[in-house]
Amino acid sequence: MPLRPSRRALMCAALPLPLMRQAAAQEAWPVKPVRFLLPFPPGQATDTIGRVLAEELSRQWPQRVVVENRAGGAGVVGTEAGARAAPDGYTIVASTSGTIGINPSIIRSLPYDAERDFTYITTIFTVPLIIVAHPSFAPNDLPALIGVAKADPAGINYGSGGPGTSQHMSAELFCSRAGVKMTHVPYRGSGPAMTDLIAGNIPLMFDSVASALPHLRAGRIKALGVTSSIRAQQLPEVPAVAETIRGYEAIGWAGLCVPAGTPAAVVARVNADVTALLRNPDFAARVVQLGGNPAPQTVQEADSFVRAEIAKWREVARNADVRLDG
Repeated sequence: MPLRPSRRALMCAALPLPLMRQAAAQEAWPVKPVRFLLPFPPGQATDTIGRVLAEELSRQWPQRVVVENRAGGAGVVGTEAGARAAPDGYTIVASTSGTIGINPSIIRSLPYDAERDFTYITTIFTVPLIIVAHPSFAPNDLPALIGVAKADPAGINYGSGGPGTSQHMSAELFCSRAGVKMTHVPYRGSGPAMTDLIAGNIPLMFDSVASALPHLRAGRIKALGVTSSIRAQQLPEVPAVAETIRGYEAIGWAGLCVPAGTPAAVVARVNADVTALLRNPDFAARVVQLGGNPAPQTVQEADSFVRAEIAKWREVARNADVRLDG
């Protein structure tokens, strides 16, 4: 008895040849190595956790995920390269709070459009910042800090890793929501700022929990609050700023995106595989160990999250007149 062709075969046979080839390519993806583009040098959290993710996906997929660091210009160089890559599913880009959330509002000549040039897959992890002070600084909690800042406008200096960084913008958001003014002292990186804080040359700074934690444990600095909406699991005794300023949240984050126009089937596949890993207790524990909080999202949630972050930092940048290009 002759075999009857399957419904799928009949449907494919009805497609024009170019669409048949496209459908076959999507079904087989990936048929060659996938490039994971990181717009930063090796060593920081996005790179470290991103490499762990790439290694695990390389075990699960039939092709390897090859990490490529393309640093420069506050992440602009690598992110632009990702935006200009072919939308074929073979370039995945690390999206971050800086390159996607903040840069569109502070760099006027940004060579990519964060809202149009990418499809967002999911956030990988979030990282809370923490407000830390020298032990000699009088306020020991956020209400006291706000009280001193209101009594002495612009009289409190705070350090950051540089203009437009997440530390700077988080502090500006704090000032805006608290109705206070403080004076920004930018450094070339958070390391030099922390050195000056420990020495007592500045009284206050916003920094990542991961980098501040050793100094907190050693008693060289003290914590006033974390910038996530809830308390950080690494420091459950430190209150969230949102406990004093309702609705405040300023987190660092990293996620995955692809060039706009990438096939929806590939986007769905990457989302499913990555979010499954982030929900796996063993893999999630590795992310936490490396300083992040796993943050799996649907594609729709990722898109909404990114747009909300861009809108939030656009308002902060406008109110504080923060620009990196004059």
